[in-house]
Amino acid sequence: MAPYVLSILMFSMGLGTMLTFASSHWFMAWMGLEINTLAIIPLMAKSHHPRATEATTKYFIIQAGAAALILFASATNAWMTGEWDIKQLTDPLATNMVMLALALKLGLAPLHLWMPEVLQGMTLTTGLIIATWQKLAPMALVYQIAPMVSPTLLVALGVASALVGGWGGIDQTQLRKLLAYSSITHMGWMIIVLKFMPGLMLLNLLIYILMTSTVFVALKELSATKINALALAWTKAPTLTALLMLAILSLAGLPPLTGFMPKWLILQELANQDLPLVATLMAMTALLSLFFYTRMCYAMTLTISPGTNSSYTTWRLYKARKHLPLALITTGTLTLLPLTPAMTTML
Repeated sequence: MAPYVLSILMFSMGLGTMLTFASSHWFMAWMGLEINTLAIIPLMAKSHHPRATEATTKYFIIQAGAAALILFASATNAWMTGEWDIKQLTDPLATNMVMLALALKLGLAPLHLWMPEVLQGMTLTTGLIIATWQKLAPMALVYQIAPMVSPTLLVALGVASALVGGWGGIDQTQLRKLLAYSSITHMGWMIIVLKFMPGLMLLNLLIYILMTSTVFVALKELSATKINALALAWTKAPTLTALLMLAILSLAGLPPLTGFMPKWLILQELANQDLPLVATLMAMTALLSLFFYTRMCYAMTLTISPGTNSSYTTWRLYKARKHLPLALITTGTLTLLPLTPAMTTML
């Protein structure tokens, strides 16, 4: 893809997201979502592979349907109440329709079925954009309408997403599908605490983007798209592989890594809200996710001496390159837990 075309598409994605961020009118917010979707479509289909074309088509249909539902629900609310303001979403039917449409855009269970298939057909770079940047605009709208949405609906979406993300990733061997189910799980953790402590949801979103970016970039450097490929990673880049293992464990939420911070604070907040059963269920779903994260780490340690390599070594010419952004986000992914008291004072 030509650099000028790529820069225009990236600028359009940023413009669409910022337009949604700055909007207080439903029509302008919908327009930002549409610009965002249309800008990423060429990036998804640029490889011209049949899987990429299929994934792009699925993504476009799902996102267009969700955007149409948002526009219909906001028009219904304007018809019933005379208000187009995002924070004046007072009609119950319109509120639930908008929330379900945004859940479809985010890939929350039970509206998640498109997410693993779309990510599987993408390159790791495009998958990173879908798993991180494309979540920002819908999450901004969810954040604004959260006071009007039923807490029962949000808790149900959160628990279902955590369960589906945990169960769905257990039998996967494709890393992009694993990260898709990981995204579904983390979205569930964010949604479940949104009604009670919105600032904690924002903190969780930022840490999720940091950790997911680290894993995607490291996998791209190792050219790994399957769990079997991780078994050959140690001989190519031992330091990067060791850091990737720690980043995956941070994504799983193990202390003393950064990923433990949002899970700890969310479980504490759920307990403070007199929801011990929900907190226990969410903690148990974290064990499901931990299983497939640990599988990834186990695959990376199989060929470390004195282990034997049972896989065919692929032909490769690997050049050790210095990457300052990867070093910075890896440091953040692994070492932010001691800053938890400072983070909580900012919420």
